[in-house]
Amino acid sequence: MQTQSFMVDVPGGQVFVQRWQPASATSGAACPIVLLHESLGSVGQWHDFPARLAQATGREVLAYDRLGFGQSSPRSDAPSLQFIAHEAQQHFPALVAALGLERYALLGHSVGAVMALHIAAAHPAQCQAVLSLSAQAYVQPQTLEGIRAAQRFFADPQQWARLQKWHGPRLDWVFRAWTDVWLHPDFADWSLDPVLPQVPCPVLAIHGQHDEYGSPQFAQRIAAGVAHGQVLLLDCAHHPHRQQVAQVLAAAQDFLHDLTVAGAPV
Repeated sequence: MQTQSFMVDVPGGQVFVQRWQPASATSGAACPIVLLHESLGSVGQWHDFPARLAQATGREVLAYDRLGFGQSSPRSDAPSLQFIAHEAQQHFPALVAALGLERYALLGHSVGAVMALHIAAAHPAQCQAVLSLSAQAYVQPQTLEGIRAAQRFFADPQQWARLQKWHGPRLDWVFRAWTDVWLHPDFADWSLDPVLPQVPCPVLAIHGQHDEYGSPQFAQRIAAGVAHGQVLLLDCAHHPHRQQVAQVLAAAQDFLHDLTVAGAPV
C-alpha cells in the first residue's frame, strides 16, 4: 500500500489531502474513491478505513480535510447555513481540478455524505457513484437531540482534549460550525429533497439502525429520491465504518463491482 500526503490550494486557503494506492490496483479505468468526512471529522479520524477500502476495492482512495478542519487552513468566518452547497460548488471542484480527476466515486459520512449527494447532483458527468454512510435527509428532532447530547459530552475537558488532538486550535470553530448551523432556527426546514432528483448516478445509502442523529428513514428517503438508490441497514449507531467495518467494506466492494460488471463507466 502506497500512501502520500500533500496540500492543495482551494478558494480560501489550502486543504490537506491523503492518498492510498493499493499494490493490487485494478485497471486504470476504475475511478478513485474520494472520502468526505463528518462534521467533527478529519482525514486522521478515518483511521485505517481508507487503506482497508483501497485494499478491498482495488481502487485508489483519497481523503481531505475541509477548510478549517484537521490539517487544512484555519477559518475565522462565521459558519454559513449554506455550507453544504458551498462545498459542492466551490471547494470540491477546485480540489478535483487540482488533482486532475476526470471521474470519481464518493464515499461520505454523515454531513460528508450529504455533501457527496450535492456534488453528484452538481457534477453528474464526473461523479459515477455515491456510497452514503449515515447521511441526514432532513432535520429530525432526534438529530437535534443528538447534537445537544454531544454538546454536553464535549463539555467534559477530557473529551474536548481527545477531539482537539485532531483539530488543534481549530476545534472551537469546527464545533461551532456544526452546532451553530444545525441548531439554528433558520436551518430547521433544511432538506435534501430538492437535490435528490438531480442525482443520476447509483447511490448506496447505508444507515445504522441505532443512529443517534437520525432514523433509518433518512436512508430510505435518499434511496427513494435518487434515480438509482439502494438501502443497507446495519446493526450499529452513527459510525458504520467503525462499528460494522467488515460489512461496509463488503458492501462497497459489491456495489462498485456490480456497477463495473453492468458496464457502467465506474
